[in-house]
Amino acid sequence: MNRSQEYYQKISEVLAKINETQQENIQKAAEMIADLMARDGILYLLGGGHSLMVAAEAYHRAGGLAPVDIIHDKSFGRAERCEGYAKQLLDWYDPPEGSIVVIISNSGRNALGIEMALECKARGIKTIAITSLAHSKSVTARHPSGKRLFEIADLVIDNCGIPGDAILEIEGIPGRICATSTIAGAMIVNMIMAQTVQNLLDRGIEPPVFISANVEGGDEHNKRIFKKYQRFIKGL
Repeated sequence: MNRSQEYYQKISEVLAKINETQQENIQKAAEMIADLMARDGILYLLGGGHSLMVAAEAYHRAGGLAPVDIIHDKSFGRAERCEGYAKQLLDWYDPPEGSIVVIISNSGRNALGIEMALECKARGIKTIAITSLAHSKSVTARHPSGKRLFEIADLVIDNCGIPGDAILEIEGIPGRICATSTIAGAMIVNMIMAQTVQNLLDRGIEPPVFISANVEGGDEHNKRIFKKYQRFIKGL
């Protein structure tokens, strides 16, 4: 059997389902972020473990919006279940009231994402969750609140993955192989960013977009953007 083709078919089905079922909330997310950037706010993204790759999709890259920062889980998931860690991260990045934090967590059950959503709510910061509702609803929370991420966030976008994330079943292999959440999450992030750019243009605002540093004029263009945002973004 051609397993590579099987994965292509299955991931294509996941992406199609996102496009068919999540457009309303993707549009809402883009409108929220356009409102934020229209008043010179910074968008923050948090992803624990492999979800960090989804967060990085929006950060400091060619074709990406500049007013974006990552709340970087440098433990790469090893502290994802530790209570108190999210508060420390949020204290360090210190997003002001009225900011938006996108929290990416496939399971939505671990302390990092849940605590981040609760801390943001207490500080007047809006949250957008990118999560697997099928997975999250099949498990309990690993947090004293008893709540999962989708039960706390202001807006939820389903990555349409299955419980366990991996999608291919092969006889003789325990469980499944080949996850979907990274590709699905990256598509969701880019769909949101694309619509955010259009929303800003519709308001007569020039979106601050990076271009590749490896094309002529790229460095000069990006330096002008850095000058405006560098003092607000921890990683720049």
